[in-house]
Amino acid sequence: MSGTAPTFASLTSDDHVTGEAVALDLPPASLGPRIVSGLVDVLVTLVVLVATIFLFGIAALQSDGALAHVAFIGTLIAVFLVLPTTVETLTGGRSLGKLAMGLRTVRDDAGPITAQHAFVRALIGFVEIYAFSGVPAFFSAMLSSKGKRLGDYAAGTYVVRSRVRLQLAPPAVMPPGLTAWARTADMAALPTGLALAVRQYLGREATLDPRHRHELGVRLADQVASYVAPPPPPGTPPQAYLAAVVASRRERDLARLRREAALRERLTGGR
Repeated sequence: MSGTAPTFASLTSDDHVTGEAVALDLPPASLGPRIVSGLVDVLVTLVVLVATIFLFGIAALQSDGALAHVAFIGTLIAVFLVLPTTVETLTGGRSLGKLAMGLRTVRDDAGPITAQHAFVRALIGFVEIYAFSGVPAFFSAMLSSKGKRLGDYAAGTYVVRSRVRLQLAPPAVMPPGLTAWARTADMAALPTGLALAVRQYLGREATLDPRHRHELGVRLADQVASYVAPPPPPGTPPQAYLAAVVASRRERDLARLRREAALRERLTGGR
């Protein structure tokens, strides 16, 4: 593999989708991928609709007109509301089109959407996409800085790219007041998603809103605490605590790699 090959980050099961954690590195989706994703979803929905109406049509031939009318209305509700709501809820904001284009729907604070968010998006989407041929959705997304359609405004959501070039923040520096504590503390390796979220947070904390910066720092510190003992000195800010853990883990990993390299050197005799 070439050393210049780009590295990409994607949302996985252990990635942090809480508060502003996702917003740190996942930008809003541009209009082009949104259109392609929407067209795929519309095509799939119409295929399901035609197939369902065909099946109900065969059954309606053996029933009265009133029952057939109720079945038709039920089909529309199931295809245009129940199906997209269920799919986006179970997949954490992904539809078939979004999955194909590497997109994902998240809340305005970049957290995972719920069934309520998915239902509102589907309900408004029926009007702006199917009833008006997607015209309101197109102009709304074009004019929005986050590419929001009307359903996103109503639900408090937007769509992000879940596969982007990974840009890690510079390594954290050990806070001077925590050097002695970090040297003696037991620190297990952090899960990949948590370690990445902490590094992104430390690299971007200066650009975050003060209230959200503190709230996100406390959340991350609470999760990191499960892998560190004893706790830091009382009154330690969460930013300093996270920086000390990351810096100490890096120093320990580098020391371990140097020991392993020295051992291989001795075993192979320098060959």
